[in-house]
Amino acid sequence: MPWKSVSTSALLVLAVLGTLGASARASDNQSSLDAPYANMPSIAPIGVRIGHYQKVPEDAKGPPVDPAKGYRLEQLGKGLYMITDNAIQSMFMIYETGVVVVDAPQAYADHIVAGIREVSDKPITHLIYSHSHADHIGGALALGNVPTIIAQEETKRLLVRDNDANRPLPTVTFRDKYTLKVGSQVLELTYHGDGHEPGNIFIYAPAQQALMAIDLVFPGWMPWRRFAVAHEPRDVFAQLEEIRKIPFRTFVGGHVQRSGTHTDVDRQIEFYGDLKAAASKALAATKPGEGLDPATVAENPWALFDDYIDRVVIQCVNDVTPKWQPRLAGYDVYIWDQCYSMEQSLRID
Repeated sequence: MPWKSVSTSALLVLAVLGTLGASARASDNQSSLDAPYANMPSIAPIGVRIGHYQKVPEDAKGPPVDPAKGYRLEQLGKGLYMITDNAIQSMFMIYETGVVVVDAPQAYADHIVAGIREVSDKPITHLIYSHSHADHIGGALALGNVPTIIAQEETKRLLVRDNDANRPLPTVTFRDKYTLKVGSQVLELTYHGDGHEPGNIFIYAPAQQALMAIDLVFPGWMPWRRFAVAHEPRDVFAQLEEIRKIPFRTFVGGHVQRSGTHTDVDRQIEFYGDLKAAASKALAATKPGEGLDPATVAENPWALFDDYIDRVVIQCVNDVTPKWQPRLAGYDVYIWDQCYSMEQSLRID
């Protein structure tokens, strides 16, 4: 597309008022063109507070967490466990003389040692960082003094930049692949490029056929906003295809209530494909400036693009909603975000 301006992600006040049923903009200079956007979706746009969100489908729910413990364990195979509070997830693997932890989330890192002690009295010898984000590794200090911390080299670069005492620097780094063999247990770490952020790796346990890849797949759920704040949606698409090739039985995505399967990966790929098709169709069908006050267009190019992009996104949301709203938990929370990100990626990248 020829349009090279970077858009804002906020809707015009018109969109908000249109959703709320108002008939005019709060403006010093109203005109006959001050009307709500046509065909506004029933799903509230960004910035509009609502009292009730759609119910979470049963398919998206996981086993309950014991409130007295604040976490639950799910065994993924010999010596390998997912630990979660049903909002964020990490793993640990027990071998003959120690324990390897993969990620230490801020939310429950102080429970990880307790979870390990349910099944083993061995010391934590290794900590693997999936990537640099604090929500996944910002609780590292709760594990004590772990001798070996492993990460991809880009993760170390970002952690040096961030200079956060709660995220100790890795002691071992790698570029493309790293095999951690401890006793009879093996974890294969691979880097596939900047899908979620630089340094975000896949962690695969071949004997258990379990794959951990953080912030890329959200089993049963609408992904976190803007492709989980990925730098570039098309790179996320490519990494999902890489995930699809791996022969795992259980998938750990780092968030939501349950572990996943290949069916969950396929469903997210299908959703993203429909999202891309809807945004492409809307971009092709929408004319910049159509219906906008010519005087505004002449003096304010940002208004031209804001109006254009909002109308594209409205079409995108309307197009994908009938199929996907019943199938993804949290659909109503982030569908606007996803359409904004998709149209921008297609329009300027």
